[in-house]
Amino acid sequence: MSTHPLTPTQFHALLPYLLPRSPAGRQIGDLRTRINAIFHLTSTTLPWRCLPPEHGKPDTVARYFRRLTHAGLWERLLEAIKDAGPNHPLREIAPLIFRACRRAVRLRGLKFISLIRRLGFLQALNGPPSKVPDPDLSENLRHNLRLPPPPRSTAAHGLYAALLRTLRRLHRRAGGIKHIPRALRLGWS
Repeated sequence: MSTHPLTPTQFHALLPYLLPRSPAGRQIGDLRTRINAIFHLTSTTLPWRCLPPEHGKPDTVARYFRRLTHAGLWERLLEAIKDAGPNHPLREIAPLIFRACRRAVRLRGLKFISLIRRLGFLQALNGPPSKVPDPDLSENLRHNLRLPPPPRSTAAHGLYAALLRTLRRLHRRAGGIKHIPRALRLGWS
């Protein structure tokens, strides 16, 4: 996926979410260039160190991405996209935001995955939905499912064992898989 620099309209749509979450400290040279660098690299599967020199120092851009992630920028942007109208500039850059969210999932954890699922932006998950943990399914199973008492007759033992196997599969699905194979992740991107 090739990215183009953000248009002025798209960048100004990002500013209300970006400025309050930008960390205090040294003056950022050109915020727009740094955001373009983040979107450029998150649109690939390359590590941060492969950032082209025209986008700035890779360590600086990666650090800024982590700080924005810990400040909750991507959660706010996903909620804003959900509430935005169909012609809003944030909708135009939604695929770029989803790509950045895929990298942010590793830093934000299960709460972020749960938010992505609740908002319905499965493209923002870092793998196929069937392979990524589903905290809501896990909670629904825990609260709504009650096991029947063990059977007393030997004829019902087979059905009871089948029920337990099905529940075990559901819990495994709710937990996702520990390591998504690279080929599967890249196919999903």
